[in-house]
Amino acid sequence: MKKPELLAPAGDRESLEAAIAFGADAVYMGGSLLQLRAKKAGFSDDDLRDAVQYAHSKGVKVYVTVNSFAFNDEIPLAGDYARMLHSFGVDAAIISDIGVMSEFHRCCPELEIHVSTQANTMNYAAANVYYKMGAKRIVLARELSIEEIKKLRANIPDDLELEAFVHGAMCMSHSGRCILSSWFVNRSGNRGECSQPCRWNYALVEEKRPGEYFPIIEEEGATTVLSSHDLNCIEMLDDLRDAGVTSFKIEGRMKTAYYVATCVNAYRKALDGTDTIEHCREELNAIKHRPYNTGFYYGEVAKNHNNSGAYTQDAVFIANVLDYSDSVATLRQRNRFLVGDTLEVLSPHTNGLSFKVTKIITEDGGERDSAPHPNEIIRVPCDIELHAGDFLRRRGEQ
Repeated sequence: MKKPELLAPAGDRESLEAAIAFGADAVYMGGSLLQLRAKKAGFSDDDLRDAVQYAHSKGVKVYVTVNSFAFNDEIPLAGDYARMLHSFGVDAAIISDIGVMSEFHRCCPELEIHVSTQANTMNYAAANVYYKMGAKRIVLARELSIEEIKKLRANIPDDLELEAFVHGAMCMSHSGRCILSSWFVNRSGNRGECSQPCRWNYALVEEKRPGEYFPIIEEEGATTVLSSHDLNCIEMLDDLRDAGVTSFKIEGRMKTAYYVATCVNAYRKALDGTDTIEHCREELNAIKHRPYNTGFYYGEVAKNHNNSGAYTQDAVFIANVLDYSDSVATLRQRNRFLVGDTLEVLSPHTNGLSFKVTKIITEDGGERDSAPHPNEIIRVPCDIELHAGDFLRRRGEQ
């Protein structure tokens, strides 16, 4: 069986380059129309064209998210947008709205269509309908179990691909179709503007006792009753592959490049068998996350699916490596660190290396004991060969 594709998020150019450097087979990103994330996670037309050229030069595919649900006045824009994406060389458009899907296929049948998880495809009948509409791939609803995916796979054409999420934030609503943000703050989660009310703290108020708030307590004192665990499938990739999934997707177009690099690094090594699953699991604990679970893949979600809303991390992102020469690394500082700290190297070229900071050199050649200023360019001696694009971190929460 062909090794599954590893698909990574690219919310900006830095994350795009990190995903590719650490081994993604494909990336997905938003453009200028109907992309289901905040505007800052979308590429302008010129930047998108450049991003596609860069990814293709590295042998990496690009899928563009067109996964907001469209209003009437946006349908006439779909055809021209499809043709533009095709002219850029985009490998596929990820679409949730059936009207947009129809317009894309009618106006530019050469552009491959992937059906977004927001379309919540739960069964083979729906998948076959999308296939007849021209879809090449189905991004499965997150509510499916392994067994349900197997049944779906057995009843669809062999050339219809299946994609499934393996890591990242989960939504408490069905396939992300939530209207809480719309009700509370007039920001639609289905239009890329979610204010994440599922992660707020809630209390009960009895209507005849205004001002008396009763906390909602679950197991272990949890009060954010709508906040789900994060998905982590690092130990079940073989099961997903055997069920017929051909693309493993990491969530996170709003995440940092460090987050993307860490996730891609762990899943790449797990897929290639170049590191132990235990160490890959440790790597995923080094990024900020809510408690992990395996979602719906093994049936009913565990009763502790809700959590306190707290995030944990076993390491802090310290700096980007900009250059390395003559045993000195040039860094962009991202979090405070000190002379005497031990920094770990996150790199596609090495594995598990670390060094102690013996000196911090400022741009003007001076020295100091700490690096407290975000985005400051500094230099540190290092006897480990580093590369531009590597990341440095420090174990322990900040």
